[in-house]
Amino acid sequence: MPRETIAEFDVDRVEVLSAAGTVDEDLEPDLSDEQLLALYESMKRSRALDEKGVSLQRRGEIGTFAPAVGQEAAQVGSAFALREDDWMVPSFREHPAYLTRGTPIATILAYTAGMEEGAVIPEGERNMPPSIAVGAQVPHAAGIGWAQEIKDDPAATLVYFGDGASSQGDSYEGMNFAGVFDAHAVFFCQNNQYAISVPRARQTDAETLAQKAIAAGIEAVQVDGNDVLGVYSVTADALERAREGEPWMIEAVTYRRSMHTTADDPSVYRDEAEEEAWAERDPIERFERYLRDRGVLDDERIAELDSEIASDTDEAFAETREMMDALDAADMFEHVYEELTPDLEAQLAAFRRANDGE
Repeated sequence: MPRETIAEFDVDRVEVLSAAGTVDEDLEPDLSDEQLLALYESMKRSRALDEKGVSLQRRGEIGTFAPAVGQEAAQVGSAFALREDDWMVPSFREHPAYLTRGTPIATILAYTAGMEEGAVIPEGERNMPPSIAVGAQVPHAAGIGWAQEIKDDPAATLVYFGDGASSQGDSYEGMNFAGVFDAHAVFFCQNNQYAISVPRARQTDAETLAQKAIAAGIEAVQVDGNDVLGVYSVTADALERAREGEPWMIEAVTYRRSMHTTADDPSVYRDEAEEEAWAERDPIERFERYLRDRGVLDDERIAELDSEIASDTDEAFAETREMMDALDAADMFEHVYEELTPDLEAQLAAFRRANDGE
């Protein structure tokens, strides 16, 4: 019997706002000037938080910090498409998405300062805490999406993961489960070109990361991840489909312009020419040109916003500092087991002696 083709697939790519700032009017989303400015403000607040976070870590005032410089359009555009009743399931670099959903800067900084209070989700909000283990959050999102399907909940779940996580078994398992059980899930892969120091070409030989979802029976699309309008459009569409029990995957092609975390030195594994090429595609500058052309943004408004954001960010850390000063670090021993074990009691005693100067 001769061979015959039994399966074929295509992956579409979407770009609404080009790197030059020109817009495809046929694909341009119907957003008001106020909504467009809200997108811009969230992106700017994220960039300011990154600068503050790296500075604080270098001074030893918070712990390891994972900047999202260059990925603002991918996160802000997608989070902006969420409704209040939708769930967001992040990895460890999603502070732009948190900010877009209204999480206070002080809460984000509290988490990076080692306080679990920064991971507490207020009553009524639908944001999961950060997930440090790479890819582990993807099955969680599939589970939430499955629950939404079982309960006939007209909401969806958006989960963030990176190109590195797409090479983890957890990611495929989550997508496969979602495909089988019609989970209300959108799998949002931020392809920022590096899994820490491992370039995308060393992770997979697949032509796109989006096509990995097709094996799970899930439709997929690729979008220019530095195009906030394109990201918003494809995510809004995918969420609508997911709310009807049709899970989707989105690959947002972007670039991590900064370090993986403050424990990383990207100059060891990538060159300046590559970084400069991606700097020219900066998502904030691209969107700013668009807003200027529309007449909704000018130098005066930008200056006002920059001043406001700088003040808010400083005030947020002052609030975080008050939280840190009120803590007793010895409390960490109290939450390992229900009751202190002899070993922990000995460690607690040693800790107190060291900190009391004995």
